Amino acid sequence: MASTSKDSTNCTIAHNNSTDNLEPGACPESILNPTDSFEEFASEMSSSLQDRDNSLTAKCSTISEIQSEIGESSKENVQMKNTKSSDDLQNKATVSASASSSNLTEQNGVDEDGDNDKDDYLQSPELVNKEKHVFILSSAGKPIYSRYGNEDKLAGLCGLIQALVSVVEEQNQDILRSINTKDCKAVFLVKGPLILVAMSKSNESETQLVLQLTYAFNQIVSVLTLTQLNRIFEQRRNYDLRRLLAGAERLIDNLLIFMEKDPAFLLGAVRCLPLPEKARENITNAIISTCNKIRDLVFAIMIAGNQLITLVRMKKYTLHPSDIHLLFNLVRSSESFKTAESWTPICLPKFDATGFLHGHVSYISDDCQACLLLLTVRHDAFFTLSQAKHTIAEKLRRANCLVAINDALNRNEELPTTNPLKHIGIAEIRHFMYKSKSTAQLFTSDPISLDRLQDYRIRHKESGDVTVKKIEKLSDIDYVRNYRKFCSQIHCTSIPAKLIFRSNSHDTVLAWVTNGFELYVTFDPLMEKDHAIRAVDRLIQWIKKEEHRIFIMNAPTF
Repeated sequence: MASTSKDSTNCTIAHNNSTDNLEPGACPESILNPTDSFEEFASEMSSSLQDRDNSLTAKCSTISEIQSEIGESSKENVQMKNTKSSDDLQNKATVSASASSSNLTEQNGVDEDGDNDKDDYLQSPELVNKEKHVFILSSAGKPIYSRYGNEDKLAGLCGLIQALVSVVEEQNQDILRSINTKDCKAVFLVKGPLILVAMSKSNESETQLVLQLTYAFNQIVSVLTLTQLNRIFEQRRNYDLRRLLAGAERLIDNLLIFMEKDPAFLLGAVRCLPLPEKARENITNAIISTCNKIRDLVFAIMIAGNQLITLVRMKKYTLHPSDIHLLFNLVRSSESFKTAESWTPICLPKFDATGFLHGHVSYISDDCQACLLLLTVRHDAFFTLSQAKHTIAEKLRRANCLVAINDALNRNEELPTTNPLKHIGIAEIRHFMYKSKSTAQLFTSDPISLDRLQDYRIRHKESGDVTVKKIEKLSDIDYVRNYRKFCSQIHCTSIPAKLIFRSNSHDTVLAWVTNGFELYVTFDPLMEKDHAIRAVDRLIQWIKKEEHRIFIMNAPTF
């Protein structure tokens, strides 16, 4: 079939969602901060040197504000907070000191042999054969993190990166943002004492790469806090931050992989686990009835399978989707949470980058994959929150909520293999992603099955429109890659598109953005525009009908 392209920004899709005139998933109050990630990171790219420095100045502490409201001693808790984080990280430094010494000795040995080995290493397959690479270094040029390879062997490259950034700042009084070649782009993000660089051969835009670098920076802040990060380099500009980040490399690795697979990062939204409305209500009520007397508890968050089940919060305070993503990454990267109750300091950069909340993290039970995070401003609340967790678990078991969660997580296995969207009743649609902008929540269909795609080609074999050949099921990464270009066009700051309809030999994709939602839909490659619009209209009506199951439609508080 010949490849065709059909673009339109003038089409109007007529639909009647509901008499309440709210888009699917919208509710009067949101548990999450509504956000447009692309606008945020486009602003990051266009900021001046002064704007960048101002953005990294420690703002008023939300945690201190909460401590004052509940009558805690702010001074005592701030002192504890700094001591706790310093002690924990210094212990990590002690454990890794011998390894760091060994690495430095090895590096010095290489230097004695000459620089040829370093030059050869930059051409090694583990570096040059990657589609994308991420480097993090200090403003003094010290290696901190490398997505692939050995940081010690990249010291020369980090020195070059630091020199490029410094020259642009000194000579042009500007920030180095990107370097583009024929088949590769390098995007730079300077955040206080750190320089982050993404080198990519993919179809990702500069804004999307800045988004990923910002998440990597926030992951570091979540371990150290912004206050401690700035203080470290104010005292010692040449400090080797790897001493304090020993063990945190795994978090950054997993986060970068996570961002490749999950479009929620691209869209600045959070997936919610589809649950019967009554089951979600019972889960929320169990948390509220157990925790409403714990005055220092700020958030109670239950998650499963990188999806949000419920979030109960202290009044006045909400979370940013990116903070939820960091919590998802923390849980999915830590197998220890499955075997024991954990007590850990957690900095949520968007909520308060200056200090730690203290988190009781544990799975609800051995026979349920839901994880409960209880976040407080008190450092000595472990036993109180542990008792609360066990009470919540017992209430959920009595109300059959654990069964409901497991059923929801196993839903993919129960869907018919020949038509995963049969339960929706819109057979033309292969895959879709819907974001409610006012609540920052995302709902996606199940990925296309190989059987469904093969059936489509068999149906069209006689007409000669489709050549039968071996088909491979699209992976999660392939789906994200397909949507990247549409996200870039939809969120283009200079000429944003509201509606894109495009066909080729593989599929037809419709991307549509309104004031209330974003929608991305994949159809068969022979789908006509009028048929696609009618299918989208039916899809939106279905989402509206199911919104209480697939979204969190209230904002419960303690």
